Amino acid sequence: MAPQFQIRADYDADTIVVYQAYAPAIADAALRAGRFVAPYSFHRMTWIKPSLPWLMHRSNWARKPGQERVLAVRITRQGWEEALFRAVLTTADPAAVARAAVHVQWDPERSLRGAPLNHYSIQVGIGRDLIRTFTDDWIVGLTDLTSQVRKAATLTQSGHAAKAQRLLPAERPYPLSRALESRLCQGR
Repeated sequence: MAPQFQIRADYDADTIVVYQAYAPAIADAALRAGRFVAPYSFHRMTWIKPSLPWLMHRSNWARKPGQERVLAVRITRQGWEEALFRAVLTTADPAAVARAAVHVQWDPERSLRGAPLNHYSIQVGIGRDLIRTFTDDWIVGLTDLTSQVRKAATLTQSGHAAKAQRLLPAERPYPLSRALESRLCQGR
């Protein structure tokens, strides 16, 4: 049985894929530029999620207003781990959360049908003080997954969840240092 709190992601030796959902204007500008540019907001926290099923649930399969486009954001593992190192759990002391450059929260992972599962998915909030580092230094590629997400939604809704699952990238446990695992995943 998998641990309740474990980061699961699509990653390789140098990068990890996180997901975000945006309005078309933001996604189109980012895809044209190969990085986030206006009208993307550099003045608010942005939440990244390594779980595509969780993001699909959250964005209502790319149908929620303002979240009609799903992007796979490939970032450096060095940047990802820096974010985790700087993170404070949102359940921590409110003063510590307010000062933190990065917030972490755990939400129930979701099945393709949207049902909560018995393990959790990490959400990482990159704060205003670190947002330019995220957008300018950590991102190595952006991919539009909107059509793939919508196709998976259609397959799932028509009773073909196994076919839909094959459209999604494999997510496997992400290796953490013991210190980070202790801080972020245990004792929840």
